[in-house]
Amino acid sequence: MYLLILRSFSMLKSSFTNDLVEAGIDEAGRGCLAGAVVAAAVILPKDYTHTWLNDSKQLNKKQREILRLEIEKEAISFGIGMASPEEIDKVNILQATMLAMHRAIDLLTVRPELLLIDGKYFKPAYPFIMHQSIVKGDSLFLSIAAASIIAKTERDRLMETLAKTYPDYAWEKNAGYPTKAHYEAIRKYGITPFHRKSFRLF
Repeated sequence: MYLLILRSFSMLKSSFTNDLVEAGIDEAGRGCLAGAVVAAAVILPKDYTHTWLNDSKQLNKKQREILRLEIEKEAISFGIGMASPEEIDKVNILQATMLAMHRAIDLLTVRPELLLIDGKYFKPAYPFIMHQSIVKGDSLFLSIAAASIIAKTERDRLMETLAKTYPDYAWEKNAGYPTKAHYEAIRKYGITPFHRKSFRLF
């Protein structure tokens, strides 16, 4: 079932409804040249509040890691899903992102009644669960902000691990995003099995 797309709120809110079990959904890594796209789904308590929980892009690495520990402790449930570079190349990045989101939702131990999706797009896969697409939702609702932090920290950890095997691409710094140094490394050393071949890499 569909609800309207929201565009702006004055502040982060603890929930979209008063009575439904809500899961915030967000992803990290859509625009990268290498690595999986990662999504997270988070269900927070209805009365949850936090003074500096916000969109992961507004926080530094240390803040994100501290918040992740708290989210994992306080969340009713959370799940993390991924789609590999091979899957991205096979079905395209948008469909792979939806796949990662579905995998994250499937790992929730509590069934949500409403999914709050960051952005405009979501591929319905749950006939009895409503979903709400919210533009810039990670800066509007706490559950989506929490999902953005889980997704971002998980993906950063993944790329830092891969950087130990492929040190020439500085993934521990750029997380696979299209930086000048990353492009230069591709031109010099070629691509790895973790690069997205369907993306413009040169």
